[in-house]
Amino acid sequence: MSGPAGRVQSFLAFDFGTRRTGVATGNSLLRAASPLTTVAAEGDARFEPIARLIKDWQPDALVVGVPCHPDGAPHDNTRRAQRFGRQLHGRFRLVVHEVDERYSTTEALAGGAVDVDAASAVVILDQFLRNLT
Repeated sequence: MSGPAGRVQSFLAFDFGTRRTGVATGNSLLRAASPLTTVAAEGDARFEPIARLIKDWQPDALVVGVPCHPDGAPHDNTRRAQRFGRQLHGRFRLVVHEVDERYSTTEALAGGAVDVDAASAVVILDQFLRNLT
């Protein structure tokens, strides 16, 4: 997927957690994500380092992993991640895409990730990029 006039789009992806949020970056040209960092802050404090990342990376849109039970049913963390996505949109006025992130941590651990949260964000963004048209 390209933006206006075929422009390559860049993305920041987030593996939301109540204490840590993994962050990855990628774009529509390469369709591959790379880990950036893990924001180790809770509540509104997490938005200060996220604002710096958005300023530095200038993404066209954001991607948030939304967890569900294996059968697809929502749970408390589903609602928390969706709220986080709405907060991102409200604060930064960027489009926020939600991605089903079931098993992203398992996949990151299986890949031998050192920073599991950032690696989980990579899994989330890779899934999003694979589904671009």
